[in-house]
Amino acid sequence: MRKKFKFLAVCLGLMCFTVFVLSGHLTSVAQAEKKPLKIGFSMGLSGGLAAAGKAALLSLKICAEDFNKKGGVLGRPVELVYYDDHSKPADVPAIYTKLISVDKVDFVIGPYGTALIAPAMPIVMQNKMAFITLFGLAINEKFNYPYYFQIMAAGPEPYIGWSDGFFDVAAEQTPKPKTVALLAVDNEYGGNGQIGARKNAEKHGFKVVYEKRYPPGTVDFTPIMRAIKAKKPDIVWISSYPPGTVGTLKAAKEINLSPKMIGGGLVGSQFTSIQKNFGPAMNGIVFYTFWAPSPTLKFPGVEAFLAKYQKEAKKQGLDPLGFYLPPPAYAYLQVLLQSIEATKSTDQKTVGEYMRKAWFETVLGKIRFAPNGEWWQSRVLQVQLNGIKGHNVSEFADPANWTVLAPKKWANGKFVYPFPGWK
Repeated sequence: MRKKFKFLAVCLGLMCFTVFVLSGHLTSVAQAEKKPLKIGFSMGLSGGLAAAGKAALLSLKICAEDFNKKGGVLGRPVELVYYDDHSKPADVPAIYTKLISVDKVDFVIGPYGTALIAPAMPIVMQNKMAFITLFGLAINEKFNYPYYFQIMAAGPEPYIGWSDGFFDVAAEQTPKPKTVALLAVDNEYGGNGQIGARKNAEKHGFKVVYEKRYPPGTVDFTPIMRAIKAKKPDIVWISSYPPGTVGTLKAAKEINLSPKMIGGGLVGSQFTSIQKNFGPAMNGIVFYTFWAPSPTLKFPGVEAFLAKYQKEAKKQGLDPLGFYLPPPAYAYLQVLLQSIEATKSTDQKTVGEYMRKAWFETVLGKIRFAPNGEWWQSRVLQVQLNGIKGHNVSEFADPANWTVLAPKKWANGKFVYPFPGWK
């Protein structure tokens, strides 16, 4: 009898131990499933791109929060791991090395801007990671990396798609312009944009009478603007980062450079702070963007997102409207997280292959990527502000003051031509 009791006791003990081990295993599995899904990146939170970078970061936080409210991704909360790259390309390689090697992030996404994305590419490629980026112009033309993706809508031929709408609009005017001046900042963004602008100008038979690249950090643009004015071009196309955008436009206004059409790849002309500063002087300038308060661009989710963004941006002193960078910033993380959900995987190749082939429903509408990682078609919006009378944010929030000129599918109004001059 004692032997039977002993046997039963041993069996019972083994059963308890087994249950304990199994329960511990299940607990560890559950905990593993709740381990944060880490998304790493750098962002310009200081320096020349800080205004846009801070707005992009807020947008990424809202996107992560929206996914987390629905249970996260694969049952894991989304966690953003990021560092300030100070808007300096030289800071980027060390940051992405740290994110991958030290922070052990699950995925990386790009910083903001062509000049910042380019130095991250070798590190990402070496680690064979999927990489979706925020506004890099023709980056993959040099690298030809199969798992590179770009949320900026420059199309499969980004050099051309970046400015083709601008020159298409110009070519439709009567009398047709004949001459063009091309000015660009001397970095990857400016150079790539200028190459495409020259090709588009030549396609329409415009004669290039001035072409120059200015060094980053240039402060006084008056001599450059005087040199352009001396050539008397019908069109002035500029490719610049925010400091250069402000500098070139102020100098053009100062010397009253008033061609028939002026604008182009003016990064910063979309920022509410710069628009508010220029006030009525923004009227008539043609600049690019990717979303505007137009009835033709009411994509599912974009207005709800902007309502969240604007509420928080007001508290943080960020761009109060967020029409330019925030929707794409939300969308590029949205695309990555949708891909992870759809594949039920964190394997880089699996997710990258899915991103190469799938359609995505985003706050920028329904999109997919071309084989080189760019958008399957160009949708760089060319817009013009008119009717601005003062320096109030409400004027720039008013859809009545925004005209989408190109592409024609998204156009919503009449082009004011020629350039009405500076006010």
